Amino acid sequence: MAITSFYASLLALLFVVLSVGVIRVRRGSNTSLGDGGDATLLRAMRVQGNFAEYVPLGLLMLGLAESLHTNPFVLHALGLMLLCGRLSHAYGVSRANETFVFRVTGMGLTLTMLICTSLVCLLNSAAIQLSR
Repeated sequence: MAITSFYASLLALLFVVLSVGVIRVRRGSNTSLGDGGDATLLRAMRVQGNFAEYVPLGLLMLGLAESLHTNPFVLHALGLMLLCGRLSHAYGVSRANETFVFRVTGMGLTLTMLICTSLVCLLNSAAIQLSR
């Protein structure tokens, strides 16, 4: 699972960066729990939360695709879609004057990755079942 491990490592580092961003805004607004009505904190929390909602499933699907001996080029393409999607979304949403093109691109890449990885897993698992 070297390819999945590679993307999981990069995404884990990005999650740490997003988490530090939340901590920094939290300290600046003296808010220990929730968003305290602070729009900047809410935005930082949602960037981190959205990441936490989509990345685990994306990595699980990538790992399953890798376990089904999917072509490494395809795995890298899927991993890059997830990584670029999450970077784009985080950048777009974290801006005070939100840039919707980055948000939409990020979600588009993330959802496309999930759909494509699901199809890769379905096709590979069906091929394995049929070959038995």
